[in-house]
Amino acid sequence: MSDSDSFIDEVTEEVRRDKLFAAFRKYGWIAILVIVVLVGGAAWKEWQIAKHRSAAQAFGDAVLGAQSDAKPGAAAKGLDGIAAEGGQKAVVEMLAASEYQKAGDTKAAMAALDKVAQDQSVPQAYRDLAQLKKVSIAGDLMSKDQRTQVLGALAQPGRPFRLLAMEQQALMQVAEGKTKTAIATYTQIRDDAGATAGLRQRAHQMIVALGGTTPKAG
Repeated sequence: MSDSDSFIDEVTEEVRRDKLFAAFRKYGWIAILVIVVLVGGAAWKEWQIAKHRSAAQAFGDAVLGAQSDAKPGAAAKGLDGIAAEGGQKAVVEMLAASEYQKAGDTKAAMAALDKVAQDQSVPQAYRDLAQLKKVSIAGDLMSKDQRTQVLGALAQPGRPFRLLAMEQQALMQVAEGKTKTAIATYTQIRDDAGATAGLRQRAHQMIVALGGTTPKAG
């Protein structure tokens, strides 16, 4: 390689370096910003995870602390005093309802379940479950028409506790002496693909007890 060629290569390399440094001075802040955002985003995510984990632990400790009081009704009142939102709020109210029921205060239990059922900020599944549980514990505190209306809505296709609502409907039919209708309802429950093994077994046993026919083996 001649001296002139070597000189040209050196000049070219210098020009490239100058362009690179100029580009870095002009656009380097973008690369730095991207790095800062990535690192900051990862740190924020870890902080959020730690925050949620801590909140969940505090919520669990509060629930366990309230339930540890063995005095009748005390656990329910302790649960009512726990600050919660959304799904956690629904869980607290339903646990409180169970504690009120244990203490023999059905009206208070129903009131706690009503809080969940009427709270639009709570997921639909929780609201449906609260209504279903209310029907199951109400006894004479809920009229036949009220039960029929609530269960009719919960038993609609697509509702999360449809089959359990149908089971309650069947129990009402049995109580009213509508044996054939009850057998038909239990049969529908038993043959539904979405029925759990336990629910299917209960339906089958009721069909037999009511004198209905069952499929032949094989």
